[in-house]
Amino acid sequence: MVTGASTGIGEATVRALRASGWDVVGVARRAERLEALAAETGSTAFAADLTDAAQIDALREHLADTGPVHALVHVAGGARGTDRVEGGSAEQWRWMYESNVIAAQQLTAALLPQLRAAAVDGHADLLFVTSVAARGAYPGGGGYNAAKAAESMIPQVLRLELNGEPIRITEIAPGMVHTEEFTLRRLGGDAVAAEAVYSGVEAPLVAEDVADVAAYALNAPAHVNLDLIVIRPVAQAASHLLARGPLRPRIEDPS
Repeated sequence: MVTGASTGIGEATVRALRASGWDVVGVARRAERLEALAAETGSTAFAADLTDAAQIDALREHLADTGPVHALVHVAGGARGTDRVEGGSAEQWRWMYESNVIAAQQLTAALLPQLRAAAVDGHADLLFVTSVAARGAYPGGGGYNAAKAAESMIPQVLRLELNGEPIRITEIAPGMVHTEEFTLRRLGGDAVAAEAVYSGVEAPLVAEDVADVAAYALNAPAHVNLDLIVIRPVAQAASHLLARGPLRPRIEDPS
């Protein structure tokens, strides 16, 4: 099962897993986009808002009827705003915490019994797509830094709590990924400002780059656990440090 499957990294992950032979249930709020993806790739669509406990329960029941569930890839979440801490919106911070952290915890708790059942004769996977924002602060990122840092604790704690069980726990922390909606939504729909974020950056990541890593992690031999993968474009040295302009070696003039 892949969450956030209607766009960006989630959608690309559905495609990558289908291409490598997985049966995939794509989950997101927008049913029409999920249905279009299902028609194209052969995935299954299930529309749900993962901040709603009743809808998580309905998803759990659906998967129990159609399973088994061997892997949960949790991509859904997002960012809202770029305010400084002193001017931050409590509403936006609350949305980020509920969407990135509470949803991940509730979904994991709901599906662990099914993952355990699937692992009886092999193994199962929990894979979380977080962000480099979880690992390094940057100005204007306070709310997202906090939410993603909290989400990142979930796989780290699960790896300890589930030690001894055949369940792999993987975290992928992407840096700058140029997708159609993430930054646009973060900046309140301002398309010009959203595109400016990527201006001059040579070859930012695309959703398929992250999806390829997720597929590799799930398809790795059962005894191999990729605990944490940080993936950035070459032009990004840190969350706040980007090279804008062509990448080229610094060659000293011998004269």
